[in-house]
Amino acid sequence: MSARPPLGRPTLEMVAKEAGVSRATVSRVVNGQPTVNEDMAAVVHAAIERLQYVPNRAARTLVNRTSNAIALIVPEETTRFFQNPFFVAVVEGITARLEQSDFILNLLVASSDPRAKITRFLASGAVDAAIFVAHHAGDASITDVDRRIPTVFAGRPAGEGAEGRVYIDTDNADGAHRAGQHLIQRGRRRLATITGPLDMAAGQDRLNGFVRALAEHELEPVGVEVTDFTPRGAVRACERLLARTPDLDGLFVASDLMAVAALTWLRSAGRDVPADVAVVGFGDDPAASIAEVPLTTVRQPSIEMGRLLADAALRLIDGDADVAPVTVLPTELIRRSST
Repeated sequence: MSARPPLGRPTLEMVAKEAGVSRATVSRVVNGQPTVNEDMAAVVHAAIERLQYVPNRAARTLVNRTSNAIALIVPEETTRFFQNPFFVAVVEGITARLEQSDFILNLLVASSDPRAKITRFLASGAVDAAIFVAHHAGDASITDVDRRIPTVFAGRPAGEGAEGRVYIDTDNADGAHRAGQHLIQRGRRRLATITGPLDMAAGQDRLNGFVRALAEHELEPVGVEVTDFTPRGAVRACERLLARTPDLDGLFVASDLMAVAALTWLRSAGRDVPADVAVVGFGDDPAASIAEVPLTTVRQPSIEMGRLLADAALRLIDGDADVAPVTVLPTELIRRSST
């Protein structure tokens, strides 16, 4: 039977005495800091359970001037956020890491209208750090909040915004290069691409990587369609591509969400996939493997990206000077029936 907790609300000092460690050690364990070894952390957690200790968030906020909250900022329309599997996977990784800490996640989907309000919120001290996902070149008005609080970016900030900022990225150019090389190896020569927005680093990098793969074989794209990472945009892009280039035989689409829509439309237009048109996507989202023709795609470690984003934010909050400013995660080509 566990020991009966003392009368009154257990304190940090009581936990430290129960565990036989310093108050600072208990504080680090409660805050999820990785500087306490596993055996010591287990002793502290056992003491916390025996005493039924619950951290007083309000008191800690007043004393430490922290909110124990991290904001996830998505400068996109709300519907686009909830429909995009990439965002879902990144949030899964972030929350998995934050579950090991005393921090909570505040989600702020910042469409064009309320951005000034969100900027004021971030500058108010309501959160201790911010994580930005889906950064556009025109987002300077909202992302300058990193001058006030620790900030981490999912993906390289667009334009010249990367300098001096911490970000976790996927090797988008290399992944797109793999996609282009694969299509060429499959004997395709009339190749086109449907890109994401070119005011985003991911959109630009995936286009550049694909074009580089073709150039290595003295080829050029027969079509480049710039879209908005949505299925509707992909369908419209396919319509334009086939109207101009009916003998198109290979297509790289810069996200699986768009690629599955493009694949479905091509089949409805009488094109066999992959006999007439081979299709490669990007992301390896859950829908890729269960599409009507399972999709060849470039796998990006989105959940791992989320974990690393949260970890970097926590370390920056803690004043860790050794946080790597740039982390680039590798990609992998996943071959399925669409090629």
